[in-house]
Amino acid sequence: MPFSQAVLTGLAPDGGLLVPEWFPNVADRLAAWRELSFVELAQEIFRLYVDDIAPDDLDAIVADAFTAFDHPDIAPLVDLGDFKVLELFHGPTLSFKDVALQILGRLFEYLLGRSGERLNIVGATSGDTGSAAIYGVRGRENLSIFVLYPNGGTSELQELQMTAVPDANVHCLAIEGSFDDCQSILKSTFGDLAFKTEYRLGAVNSINWARVLAQMSYYVHVCLRAEAPAVFAVPTGNFGNIFAAIAVREMGVPIGRFVLATNENDILARFFRTGVYRRGVVHRTISPSMDIQVSSNLERFLWLRFGRDPERVKRFMAEFLKSGEAAIDDGKPVDACVDGVAVNMANTKATMRDIHERYGYVLDPHTAVGIQAARLAASTSGNGTAPVCIATAHPAKFPEAVVEAIGSQAREAVHHPSLDSLDPALARRTVLPADREAVMAYIRGNTT
Repeated sequence: MPFSQAVLTGLAPDGGLLVPEWFPNVADRLAAWRELSFVELAQEIFRLYVDDIAPDDLDAIVADAFTAFDHPDIAPLVDLGDFKVLELFHGPTLSFKDVALQILGRLFEYLLGRSGERLNIVGATSGDTGSAAIYGVRGRENLSIFVLYPNGGTSELQELQMTAVPDANVHCLAIEGSFDDCQSILKSTFGDLAFKTEYRLGAVNSINWARVLAQMSYYVHVCLRAEAPAVFAVPTGNFGNIFAAIAVREMGVPIGRFVLATNENDILARFFRTGVYRRGVVHRTISPSMDIQVSSNLERFLWLRFGRDPERVKRFMAEFLKSGEAAIDDGKPVDACVDGVAVNMANTKATMRDIHERYGYVLDPHTAVGIQAARLAASTSGNGTAPVCIATAHPAKFPEAVVEAIGSQAREAVHHPSLDSLDPALARRTVLPADREAVMAYIRGNTT
């Protein structure tokens, strides 16, 4: 399947996730790449996988996407001694997802302009994906977006970033259920091929391969500047961010270990420790973007883990969907280089407080989960390499959690001009039951 078709279709026709046929080995290019800027490196990586967009046009799309960021380094690396923090929150919605979705929105517009078609983007979010996707496509030609999110399951600011966008092509759907319900509705809607075709549906979640491809850039960027194989601590819910790092490893980029960090919704941490993928009850936490029990991108990892055997992936996922549990029972570690660590809310708050006291640095709760997980993993593995902790969101997106953890002295850190300017009077949303037919009926009635 050509790259452009993969971008526009989102999911494969059988409902599975798309992956490249092969990952090019770039070990012999790394020395030359060290001289590149962040944007130039992202352009190089995209060119490796894009086979049907003129290179000059592709370079222009990628470069233009990063003009929306407010830091000259795009993704600055902050050294705090025992670890480093990769700040990925300098985009328009203050989330790491801006890195990919600013590119994806421009890709959609370019491809639709070339074909003259329209696309109705449908996405599910547990917090940050929705607003980043909306800001990537708001007001763009030939595009409408429908974002499903759990009603009451995001922070107030996360919701306001979505609902206070006045553009007519934006539709926010508050679903009376969990993120897993939203994701299930999304996948089953895409599984209805007649509906998907008639209403020209496209995907913006990390099920879209272009999302993962864009995120690969910042992992390569860090590795090129590391003196030893990097250790990454990644807070994760839907497994897209950490899979991007694993994909980079497949390309021959030196990475030592991964710390997979979850909150109390620890299905992924348990899976990487035990090989058993078992659904649990969704727990509401102060790190809501990780309040997930079914992680879509795990399918891509399983494809690698099962020797690129799609039929084995299908059997594993069918068993999980049938019984809520599936296991890898071949006697091998799930991945010897991945440490799965869960961090509860009490320890998340304690980490936020400790980092502020030690370094004067304010964390959002998701990043705090990653840092505490890295500390716990280091204490058990003895790995001496300072980890790079992925900072997934600006602390101002979670003011209540930050002030509760650190105290009133953090009040200035929980403000940001782009958030302070949000007008609740502009908020628009539609509350729907956790029912696929209700969502499909809404899409039918609001497409052009």
